[in-house]
Amino acid sequence: MSADLFEPFRLGDLTLANRMVMAPMTRNRADRVGVVPPMTVAYYQQRASAGLIIAESAHSSADGVGYPFTPGIYTDAQAKGWLRVTDAVHSAGGRIFLQVFHCGRISHPSLLPGNATPAAPSAQRAAGQAMTYAGMQDFVTPRALLTREIPGVVAQFRHAAAMAQRADFDGVEIHAGNGYLIDQFLRDGSNHRTDAYGGTVQNRARLLAEILDAVCTEWPSRRVGVRLTPENSFNSMADSNPQEHFEYIIRDLGRHDLAYVHVLEGDMTADVEAGGIDRRATTKAMDYRSLRANFAGTYIANNGYYLARAQTALRHGAADLIAFGVPFLANPDLVRRYREGLPLNDADPSTFYGGGEVGYTDYPLYRSTYLPAA
Repeated sequence: MSADLFEPFRLGDLTLANRMVMAPMTRNRADRVGVVPPMTVAYYQQRASAGLIIAESAHSSADGVGYPFTPGIYTDAQAKGWLRVTDAVHSAGGRIFLQVFHCGRISHPSLLPGNATPAAPSAQRAAGQAMTYAGMQDFVTPRALLTREIPGVVAQFRHAAAMAQRADFDGVEIHAGNGYLIDQFLRDGSNHRTDAYGGTVQNRARLLAEILDAVCTEWPSRRVGVRLTPENSFNSMADSNPQEHFEYIIRDLGRHDLAYVHVLEGDMTADVEAGGIDRRATTKAMDYRSLRANFAGTYIANNGYYLARAQTALRHGAADLIAFGVPFLANPDLVRRYREGLPLNDADPSTFYGGGEVGYTDYPLYRSTYLPAA
């Protein structure tokens, strides 16, 4: 059946006003203890016309922090800050999930309690540098998590999920992509373990499965989503056979009866021109239609989508929902602009990460220049 971007969609027991999802986007505007400020309330409320907002990544614990001025969801103060956001979104008629993550090796000792060495599946250092309060610093070689420590990581995600429920989110998304801890376990370029969490794809998927089992004791499974990024090279990531491995992973997710799987299609470091020309179409290694066919539930497609491409994907059954990032960042009324064919605001990349209201809550709504006759 042909679907339209602007029609309602049933997501588990929730009815979404449309099939447009605001993608999670880190904005680095929390305080040093991971509490979102009042301007974050306005930011998300302005965008509540999205069928679903997936709020920016929130750390599952102090051990998982990887960036300065990013929010958490493991303390009472953090949950209270987020509650102001969810109240505002709900008052505007919106729905909002929280993405929860642990950065693993994509961190730096200066960001962690006691200047601890970041933990990862294996002692494999990522290329590049960490963003810290003192500026950019080289990533360090992480320590490999001991097998006996892994239940503690799982427990942190369960606690974070419980705190998200206290903050009155509509659900949670477990971030298993973009080179963060769960993704580091999933992909064989970063997971060189020889215990029950390494080697085969079945073993490498074990941590994600255990986290989902734990989170689904706090939330109904139909209020839990997962983010996957099978071929994204961001944060020095790679896998020897992403098609085969992630087809197994996405099939295995089916047994959890989740709200959705949210897939970043392609490599976020590849170029998509501002005008919407997708240069990755001729270079994709993955068959995402095949990947999507291995998951019986709701599939959210992400990465470089614009109006025409989104409508085509929905019409052809390539996705159920479409996630938009920068277009929502710069256009709080993106749903209206797309529906009515209105021009879009230009985004200012210099304000994406850190700062105040400028480039955050001050993007204007569309104002018609039409003046009715006297």
